Amino acid sequence: MTTDIGLWGVLIAVLGGAVRVGTPFLFVSLGECLTERSGRINLGLEGNLVMGAMVAYAVSYYSESPFLGVIAAAGSGVVLGFLHAFLCQNKRVSHIAVGIALMIFATGLAFFFGKAFIQPTAPRLPAVSLGLWSDSPIIQAAMEINVLFFIGIAIVPVLYFVLKNTRWGLMVRVAGESDSAARALGFDSRKIRWASTMIGGAMASIGGAYLSLYYPGSWNEGLSSGQGLMAVALVIFARWNPIYCFFASLLFGAAAALGPSLQAVGITWGYYLFNAAPYFLTLIILVLSSSADKTLEGMPGEFTR
Repeated sequence: MTTDIGLWGVLIAVLGGAVRVGTPFLFVSLGECLTERSGRINLGLEGNLVMGAMVAYAVSYYSESPFLGVIAAAGSGVVLGFLHAFLCQNKRVSHIAVGIALMIFATGLAFFFGKAFIQPTAPRLPAVSLGLWSDSPIIQAAMEINVLFFIGIAIVPVLYFVLKNTRWGLMVRVAGESDSAARALGFDSRKIRWASTMIGGAMASIGGAYLSLYYPGSWNEGLSSGQGLMAVALVIFARWNPIYCFFASLLFGAAAALGPSLQAVGITWGYYLFNAAPYFLTLIILVLSSSADKTLEGMPGEFTR
């Protein structure tokens, strides 16, 4: 079945699938990367992803503008990030517990208000066709790249530059390394983490907008498939580096797209096994990154205290 397009066609299909499936991973991982660099873990980004998907779809449906849907999704992420930062401002509060609680809360809220949008069809985000050079409809479909992917690519170097070369980036990094050091330099770690968590929540929710408004392009309760939680492992794998987050997102996207891509070119053996690839990859990364006596390179110092 694969002889019609050849090996290169299969590779292009997998690459296109990596971009298509990896885009939500990119936005969520960049958001979590920024949040964790400030010294806070937000496990609630799965809820941001689901809520962002529902809000984007609802606003796109009523306004007939998918871009307004994306903006509204980002706004919902800011609100959830604000709630997380507000609840975590007390040092005695567990960031992990708050994140899990907000994930359950946001997911339940999205499911409740999203019931009315399961059947209606909302306008979808546009895509750029990079496969017009080929006569194969499979390759043309694989090379349909959504505009949000290009926005995500633009964010990567900007975030890297900001964290590495600006005063605000220095404040984020110092807050993530040590509260005491931040206070000694006159930085307010609490405000820094509030801002980082809210911006990170907005980026994660944009990833949710991508899910409902482009791929798979509908709203349903099983839309995210745990991508928000897997993004935490992705950030660890990327060593809290935005540039590495980009490549890790493509890797996770390729793992998730492997089954559908092979099925699209006629290979159906082991389809469900291939669909489990991103979850196996997450487990492997968590196991390999676990160590009782060794700190991971790039890990914010606040996580080791």
